[in-house]
Amino acid sequence: MISEDQLKRVAAWSRELTQAEIEVARTGITERSYGTGETVFMRGDTFDYWAGMVFGLARMGGVSRDGKETSLAGLTAGAWFGEGSVLKNEPRRYDVVALRNSRVALMERSAFMWLFENSVGFNRFLVRQLNERLGQFIGMLEVNRTLDATARLARSIASLFNPILYPESTAHLEITQEEIGALSGMSRQNANRALNRLEKEGLLRLEYGGVTILDIERLRGYGEE
Repeated sequence: MISEDQLKRVAAWSRELTQAEIEVARTGITERSYGTGETVFMRGDTFDYWAGMVFGLARMGGVSRDGKETSLAGLTAGAWFGEGSVLKNEPRRYDVVALRNSRVALMERSAFMWLFENSVGFNRFLVRQLNERLGQFIGMLEVNRTLDATARLARSIASLFNPILYPESTAHLEITQEEIGALSGMSRQNANRALNRLEKEGLLRLEYGGVTILDIERLRGYGEE
């Protein structure tokens, strides 16, 4: 169980709930810490929680039969994920791995389903969330098939600034070049080259331990010029 104040800090969607719904939500949530490289859940797991990032960074993805890693999305503070598997009560279809020390809020399926069945505000959020996640994955599929490495990295960074999926994001992103590479499915060296190119073009500024975004719209559309 977490406090009402903590719920509002870690879950922007809770601000749409009634007081009774807030009580259900907060009593159904606990928090757990994960170290760098630790798995939150794996593909095929029966993981009976809806999850949200309290702080840290995680990668949603998988490994193909030939051992190739595929990144589907990055997960930063404020991002909630896995609602599809909870709704369908099915095993997870991807892995989520912490890229740095992270803390994750875990909502029990019973609380999630109560909100789904009783809360108008929660359902409005879920519709927006599922629609945005679908758009993110469709866009990623297009990017991976048609754009070069720099464009893929630019779009990967831009995806972390979706105001619905990542409501707590700011212009400055605390992330290392190695972490950016991991989220983009690139080596650190290739990510470094792409980042330097984007910096020279005035889309972002590289800083110690992070990146500041200077032109988010150009990042989102990079490679279409």
